[in-house]
Amino acid sequence: MPLKPTVDVHGASATLDKRVASLDDAIKVMAETRDFGKHTKLRRILEALRRVLMQPGGAAAVQARARALEEAGLFLGTDWATPEILIPALVGPGLHAGDADTVVMEACSELRTLAVARGDYEHPTLSAEEARKFLSQVLALNLELLFAPPTEAERRQGRTAQLIRDLFRHVADEIGYESVLDKLVEEIWRILRQRPIQVEQVQSLITRIAVYRGDPDVDLASAPGQGIDRLISALFGTTEACREDPGVDVFRSRLEAMDDGGLQYEATGFARAMHDTGLVSPYHAELLRFLRHKSDYLLGEALGLSDTGRNSLLRNRDLIHRLIEVAVHTQTAQCIYGLALLLDRGILHAPPMVPALWRQLGLELSEAARERLTTVFGDDPGPEARLIAGVLSMLGLPLGVGQGDNPTCQSARALSMWAYNDPDYLLQIVVWAARDDEIVMHFEGQPISSNDSAGGVASTPQTDLDPVSLLVVPHLDRIYAEMGRRCIGRPGDPHRWINPEFHGWWAARGFRINVDVETGNLIDLDNFLRQFHVSYHPAYNGGQPLIHPQPAGVAVTDSAARYVGWHAITILRVAADPQDVTRVYFYNPNNDSGQDWGDGVVVSTAGNGERFGEASLPFDQFASRLYIFHTDPLEHGEPEKVPAEDVTRIIDYIERSWGANRLPGGTLQASKTPQT
Repeated sequence: MPLKPTVDVHGASATLDKRVASLDDAIKVMAETRDFGKHTKLRRILEALRRVLMQPGGAAAVQARARALEEAGLFLGTDWATPEILIPALVGPGLHAGDADTVVMEACSELRTLAVARGDYEHPTLSAEEARKFLSQVLALNLELLFAPPTEAERRQGRTAQLIRDLFRHVADEIGYESVLDKLVEEIWRILRQRPIQVEQVQSLITRIAVYRGDPDVDLASAPGQGIDRLISALFGTTEACREDPGVDVFRSRLEAMDDGGLQYEATGFARAMHDTGLVSPYHAELLRFLRHKSDYLLGEALGLSDTGRNSLLRNRDLIHRLIEVAVHTQTAQCIYGLALLLDRGILHAPPMVPALWRQLGLELSEAARERLTTVFGDDPGPEARLIAGVLSMLGLPLGVGQGDNPTCQSARALSMWAYNDPDYLLQIVVWAARDDEIVMHFEGQPISSNDSAGGVASTPQTDLDPVSLLVVPHLDRIYAEMGRRCIGRPGDPHRWINPEFHGWWAARGFRINVDVETGNLIDLDNFLRQFHVSYHPAYNGGQPLIHPQPAGVAVTDSAARYVGWHAITILRVAADPQDVTRVYFYNPNNDSGQDWGDGVVVSTAGNGERFGEASLPFDQFASRLYIFHTDPLEHGEPEKVPAEDVTRIIDYIERSWGANRLPGGTLQASKTPQT
C-alpha cells in the first residue's frame, strides 16, 4: 500500500460538479427575474461563480455557461454589457483591484470573450476575430501572470490571486501563446513609433520577453514575433562587440582593442538601431563615453547625425563633450537619442541656447529638487546628471512629453510647446524650478509665484514623470490653477485669458468656443466650425501654413463615442496626407496618442504622414471633437465659402458623440464648465 499521498481527482471533480449545479440554479433564478429585480439576485450568482472559479476546471465550466450568464443579466447595467468597447489595458488593473466581486465579474467577461473567440458563442456585437484580438492584447499586457512568480501584492490577495493566474493560463491554453507574443511586439512598436521620452515600461516588457524566450520551460521560442529580435538586440546585443550581452566591462575592453574601422562599425550599428527603434542600449552610453576621447567624427557617427547635427557638434564640441561626460551613463543611456535629435534640430545655432546649457551644467540644485530626483530615480548617477539627461531628452523630443497618470495636461502641453518653439525659455523655467524651487510667471502684468499659489489640479505628488517634468510640473500646475482663480467672475471660459499668458505670446488672442459655460450646452456650432475652417484649413485660409503651435481643447470620447472629459492638446499643422486627405496633426500630452474616440474617429500616430510624436485625424473628424481654439482676431477669412454639407457632416459627428446631451433644452450628463 503506497504511503505517498495521492491527488483526489474524483473528490475534486465531485466538488466542482456540486458547485456548478449550484451555479446553474443561480443562473436560472436570475434569468427568471425581471430586469428591475435582477440586482437582488446578483449576490447569490457572484458567490456561486467565485466558488466555481476557485476549483480546477472552474474556468472551463464558466466559459461553457457564458451565453447563459449574459442572457440571464449578469452584466446588465455595467460596462461589461458592451464588450465591443472594453479596453484591454484596463483588465489587469480590474483584476488586481482587490475587490472580489470585480475580480469575478472581470473573469466572467474574459471567459465570455473566450467563448466568442472559440466560436462557442455567436455574440451579437463582438466577432470571433475581435474577441481573439482582445484576449491576445490582454495576455500580452499581463505576461507576468503567465510566467513570473507571484509578487508580494499577489500574495496579499490570497486565493484570489490564484484564481486570476488560473484564469490567464486557461485563456492562454485556449488561444495559444504565439498570438500573445505577436500582439505584444506589435503594441511595443506602436508605442515606440510615437517616440516617447519615457520608455521604461517598454524596456521592461522587452527584458521580460528576452528572459521568457531564453527559458527552456517557456514555449515562446517557436512563436513568430516579427520584430522582436530587433527590439531585444537594440537593448542587449546591438553590435558584434556586445552581441552576447557580455557586460559593460568586457565591452569596454573590446573597444580599447579596436582600430578606427572597428569603432566606426560599432558606431554606425548603434546609431542605426537607435534611430530605427527610438531605444538606446546601455552599451551605447559606454561607446559614447569612450569615443569622446577618440574622435569627433566617430562621435557624430555614433549619434547618427545629419549634416546639420554634425555642424552643431563641431561648432560646440566643448559643450557636447561636457554634456556627454555629465549626463550620459548606462543608467541614462536613453538621453543619447535626445542629444542626437537636439543637434539635428539645429537649435544650438540660436544665440541663447549654448550659454543656457552651460548654465545648466553648472547649476546648483535646491535640496528639494535633489530629494525629488533621488527619490524617484535613485542616486546613481546623481540628481544633476539625471536632470541634464532629462533636459536633453525633452529638447530632442519635444513631442515625447507625457503627463503620466495625472490630470496635468496643461502643464505637459506647456513644456512640450516651449521645448518645441521656445527652448531657451524652457531652460530658464528649469533653472527656476531646480535652483530656486519656485517659478514666477505673470498674468496680465501681475506676478504669480508657484509658492504663493494654492493647490493645482493634481491632488497627489506626481512620480511617474521624466526628470524635467518631475521638478517643473508641480509649479506650473499651481500657477495654472491660480490663473484660473483670477478669472473667476469673468464671463465665458477662462482659457480665453489663461492660454496666451500661460503658454506664450504666440498663442493667438482670438478665441472660439462652442460650449456655453453656464449650461454646458452647444452654441453657435455653424459659425464655430466655419471659423475653424478659415483659420486652419489651407483650402479656406489662403494656403497659409500654421506658424506657431496653437493650444486647443478637445472633448475626448471613448470607443463608444461617449463623453469622457475635456483635454488640452496642441495643433501643430494642417496638411494633406499621402492619400491627399487634409488632416490636423496635433500633440496629445497623454502617454499614448493612439486612441479610438468612437463613431469611426480613430486617432492615428503613424502611416498617415505623421512625424514622430504627432497624432492626426482627418480635418472634419478632428473638428468634431474640438470645442476650443485660438485664432488671429484680425484675420477674418471668408467663412461663407465653407460648404454647408461639410459643416453639417461635422455637426452630425458631434451630435452622435459628446454633443448628444448638450443640445439646448437637453439633459446635460457631463461636466458643464470646460477645464482643459
